[in-house]
Amino acid sequence: MKPIIEPHIHMISRTTDEYQAMRAHGIRVCVEPSFWLGANRRYAGSFFDYFRLSLEFECVRAARFGVDHWSAIGMNPKEAENRSLADEVIDGMGEYLDHPRCVALGEIGFNNITKNEEHALVRQLRLAEERKMPVVLHLPHFNKLKGIRRVLEIIKGEGLTCERIDIDHNVEETIALALESGCYAGMTVYPYSKLSPERVSAMIREHGHERVLVNGSADWGISDPLSLIKVVERLRADGFDETVIAAITHDTPMHFYSISPHWKPDFDIVPQDPATFQRQP
Repeated sequence: MKPIIEPHIHMISRTTDEYQAMRAHGIRVCVEPSFWLGANRRYAGSFFDYFRLSLEFECVRAARFGVDHWSAIGMNPKEAENRSLADEVIDGMGEYLDHPRCVALGEIGFNNITKNEEHALVRQLRLAEERKMPVVLHLPHFNKLKGIRRVLEIIKGEGLTCERIDIDHNVEETIALALESGCYAGMTVYPYSKLSPERVSAMIREHGHERVLVNGSADWGISDPLSLIKVVERLRADGFDETVIAAITHDTPMHFYSISPHWKPDFDIVPQDPATFQRQP
C-alpha cells in the first residue's frame, strides 16, 4: 500500500503518542489547516504567533516521530465576526502564506453564514486566487445546504479556479453539489459527530472517488487521528479495489496539494530515538 497522506488534521491539539500511532499505521504525511483554539483571539499578533507555531515548530515535533507535517494558513470563520480584527489578520497573512511549509490557504469558510464571515471568506479566496494556491474551505456545521449554495455562488461570482478549492465537511446532501462544481470534495470522519466510515463508504459508492479527500480533522474534541485508517478498513470490508483506496489516501491529496510549489512531501522521515530528543534543550 502507498504511504498515507492525512489531508486535514489539527495536530497542534494532539499528543506525541498519536503521532507515533499514525506512523505505525502508515500515515507518513499530514496537512494542518489553521483553526479555532477554543477561545477567540483578541489581537492580530496572536494569530501570527499561531501561524509561526504551526509552520516552524509543529513540523519539527512531527518529524521526530516520522511524520512530515505541512500547514495551511487562514482565518477560521468562527473568529471572523470582528471585521476590523479579521482585516488586520488578513492584511498580515502574506508572509505566512509565502512560507515554504505553507501549502494552502485555509481553513476558511462559514460558521453561521453571516455577512462578516462572508467578508473574510471572500478576501481570503481572492488572496488564494492571486497566489494560485490551494484552498481548504469549511462548510458550516449546521445549515450545510445553505452554506454550500452560498459558497458556490461566491466561487462563481468571483470567477475562482474550482480545481484549486477543496470544499470540506460534506455530508450526503452536499457531496453532489461539491463534485458537480468542479471543486474537490472533502469528507470528515469523527466518532460521533460528522461522518462515520460506513457513511463515507456509502457516499463513495454512490458518487465515486474522483476529487474526493477523506480526513480525520482530529481537533480538541472527541476525535480520532486514526479515522482515515478506519475508513480504509471499512472500504476493504465493503469490497473496494486497492486502487480506489490508494487514490483516496494518497493519489488525490498528492494531486491537490501539488498545486502548491512548496509541496515536497517526505515519505521517508526516520523517527528519532526518544531518548535523544528528550535531552535537547
